[in-house]
Amino acid sequence: MAAPWEDWDHIVKIDPDKSLVEGETFGDICQTGTDAIAVGGTTGMTQEKMKRVISACSEHDVPLYLEPSTPEVVVDSSDLDGYLVPTVLNAGDQFWVTGAHKEWARLNPDFDWDRMTTEAYIVLNPDSAVAEYTQADCGIGVDHVVGYVTIAEEFFNQEIVYIEYSGMLGDPEIVEAAAEASDSATLFYGGGICDYETAEQMSQYADVVIVGDLAHEKGADAVAETVRGSKAGKQQQH
Repeated sequence: MAAPWEDWDHIVKIDPDKSLVEGETFGDICQTGTDAIAVGGTTGMTQEKMKRVISACSEHDVPLYLEPSTPEVVVDSSDLDGYLVPTVLNAGDQFWVTGAHKEWARLNPDFDWDRMTTEAYIVLNPDSAVAEYTQADCGIGVDHVVGYVTIAEEFFNQEIVYIEYSGMLGDPEIVEAAAEASDSATLFYGGGICDYETAEQMSQYADVVIVGDLAHEKGADAVAETVRGSKAGKQQQH
């Protein structure tokens, strides 16, 4: 059976620690045409905040996933379609490669692991919170990124490879190289997607583009523009 994200073009990542644009609701974001909602963030996460967003988004007909930053904020909810769990391949702190995941397994021995899929993150913006937290080596070149993509698939059988430029628009050549190196995994891209054009540009290479801050800063109409851009870019993929 094919994984659902194999048919996706676009994800909105909602940060439970951030507000929406005044006058808008989570329902407005869910109705932008995005293929899925991922709930998660790097800082300020609590179970209570997660539950609030999950409850609000679950009222709408869009796939809903939790992307936890640490084991302590994992919410066990039947409203979720599953869990997308980052493992940061280029992290300097090994806690973010396997340590956090080991703690999750230790603290939740009865967890339904069939609902969990790991995302092989490659973090490339040194000024991002995720890079700081994970001590990621962001100064790597195209060949290193390609190497990480290859081991994600060939060594660790990852279904998702995630090129993460959180907070800035990434280098299209690196994203293109990652796409060319990827054989079986679905390539996610996040970072700096702010309008139709940037979504279209990165969707020419990545299978799925992710927007995050845009939903909180510009709102549902801006997100809907990136949905349209992602679908246009996908049509231009070779």
